[in-house]
Amino acid sequence: MSIELWLWLTVAAGLIALVYGAVTVRSILSADAGSERMKEIAQAIQEGANAYLKRQYTTIAIVGVVIFVIVFFLLGLWAAIGFAVGAILSGMAGFIGMLVSVRANVRTTAASQQSLAKGLSMAFRSGAVTGMLVVGLALLGVSVYFMILTMGLGYAPGDRAVIDALVALGFGASLISVFARLGGGIFTKGADVGGDMVGKVEAGIPEDDPRNAATIADNVGDNVGDCAGMAADLFETYAVTVVATMVLASIFFAGGSQVDGMVLPLAIGAVCIVTSIIGTFFVRLGKKANIMGALYKGFIATALLSIPAVAGVIWTLVPEGLQREGGTDIPAMSLFLCGIAGLLVTGFIVWITEYYTGVEHRPVRSVARASESGHGTNVIQGLAVSLESTALPAIVIIAGIIVTFNLAGLFGIAIATTTMLALAGMVIALDAFGPVTDNAGGIAEMAELDGSVRETTDALDAVGNTTKAVTKGYAIGSAGLGALVLFAAYTEDIRFFSDRAEAGSFFDGIVVDFALSNPYVVVGLLFGGLLPFLFAGMSMMAVGRAAQAVVEEVRRQFREIPGIMERTARPDYGRAVDILTTAAIREMIVPSLLPVLSPIVLFFVILAIAGKAAALAAVGAMLLGVIVTGLFVAISMTSGGGAWDNAKKYIEDGHHGGKGSEAHKAAVTGDTVGDPYKDTAGPAVNPMIKITNIVALLLLAVLAGH
Repeated sequence: MSIELWLWLTVAAGLIALVYGAVTVRSILSADAGSERMKEIAQAIQEGANAYLKRQYTTIAIVGVVIFVIVFFLLGLWAAIGFAVGAILSGMAGFIGMLVSVRANVRTTAASQQSLAKGLSMAFRSGAVTGMLVVGLALLGVSVYFMILTMGLGYAPGDRAVIDALVALGFGASLISVFARLGGGIFTKGADVGGDMVGKVEAGIPEDDPRNAATIADNVGDNVGDCAGMAADLFETYAVTVVATMVLASIFFAGGSQVDGMVLPLAIGAVCIVTSIIGTFFVRLGKKANIMGALYKGFIATALLSIPAVAGVIWTLVPEGLQREGGTDIPAMSLFLCGIAGLLVTGFIVWITEYYTGVEHRPVRSVARASESGHGTNVIQGLAVSLESTALPAIVIIAGIIVTFNLAGLFGIAIATTTMLALAGMVIALDAFGPVTDNAGGIAEMAELDGSVRETTDALDAVGNTTKAVTKGYAIGSAGLGALVLFAAYTEDIRFFSDRAEAGSFFDGIVVDFALSNPYVVVGLLFGGLLPFLFAGMSMMAVGRAAQAVVEEVRRQFREIPGIMERTARPDYGRAVDILTTAAIREMIVPSLLPVLSPIVLFFVILAIAGKAAALAAVGAMLLGVIVTGLFVAISMTSGGGAWDNAKKYIEDGHHGGKGSEAHKAAVTGDTVGDPYKDTAGPAVNPMIKITNIVALLLLAVLAGH
């Protein structure tokens, strides 16, 4: 098959994903939306989510226009257009995902009135829409723009104009992602933590009680944070990893192998879209009514179908393997084994994350048991679990790096990461299942439906907490490997520019020393290592300030609006939404710019002190520092937060005294700590890692032009 045909098949696969999403949306919207009261509540959630995202994207657009102009002047028109493509498609993925989830939530509640199986089906299908839209848009964005640049404008695939444009596309996606993840996370956890502190702890009313003014804001937050933010996040991870693999192929290979290597990650993504769509039809509730088991059926089916699909791509596209310029060849079998390694890494990370966050396993139950002796022991045990949870994923990633590097060098790591992300459609479906089931439970509570409905939605929501944690673990693991690929692209780019530098240009005669004996390498490692901690700290403090504002507002309404507790007066839900919208938009700006500006500032500071080679070495070491500490910070926060949340739900199911007990009060405290851990700071570290690496790559491209 010709390269052109493979590219067109990639476009076709992306379109198939969009068609699947459109057909499924139509099916969801045709389902029963329940009573008028349920529709009224769902409408309030929709309006709040729409209002927030419009303000968020307006703010991001202002920043984006400024950066578009900067990229245009520094790297040219095609790089600037690439930046715009990545930013727009990333925003679309999040916005469309949110539009679906805020309509599926009430239909999931209505379906749960009939049976657990129907509630599961409705929630999962809405998640599958988001998943397929994300991978479809990401694959279309990269492949179509690559085709325009090469087949339309006549650039050679390995031309620097093409590479810079694709890297800029990844930068656009990353910028939107870090804003969306952080802003949505601040909103959702400000509402959740603030609402719980006043409602559950002070007023003693249940979660999602309509008397709590933060209830609608909390449900809005599930959509703008866990759905829109997550969709933008994984869109960025998918697009950036594919682009990084294409960049490495353009550097490592020459002639026909260069083009084959650049198309290979696109082709793998294309066939795995098809396997993911097929996998969605395997999600069925069995006789044991095991919700997690039903979801795992779809994931396992997708992974197993992807093995022959990836094999078919490799032996059709590169049957003789890939030939390195002046180096050893990479056999097709080695590339295939790297793909299998990527699937195994995905499977192990999913299993490990599920172990640390599932209610039936030791970590969550240990946190619940520790709650019996008080708030402090709950927090201590939760922190211990969060720290312990980093070990096994790190070992899995280490093993994956060693195996794939020995099979096919740095490009083998890239292929493994690409194959990991080829399963993104199914994994995102599992994640987006979470906020829909959470909203469904909230609607059931606010509409005062029969207790059996809330029991059904609670069962779905408990699994949803685990699937959200699993997806975050998957995203962080793939981000770590993807960032390593970007770091490799950085070091290879330096070598590439140095080998081809003209006399008097920036890279003329530069030899960069990355040895630890170079003090500027150590400086870079330390500077990069501090960034995830600083970023996470800023994110947590932002949630704290937003939550304080919500606490004050809910207390004010309880105090100043007579009849709320007696249900004779309705709280002002819109006021809480407005407060959180303003807080989230304001608070997301500075932390989001931290990874954008850090490599630039470090480069110019070291350049002034020690010269060009030291500055390049310091920035490269900084990237490695960000990857290493960011991986541990993100895994610790997401797994620990998930364990705290499900420990609370485990107690609410009747264990250790049940709702209203002292253990339950302690678990609520732990959950308020875990919420910003798992839904704001931890997940936002993921795009933060990659945006730092991408800015460094763009910095090299700018320097090479001077």
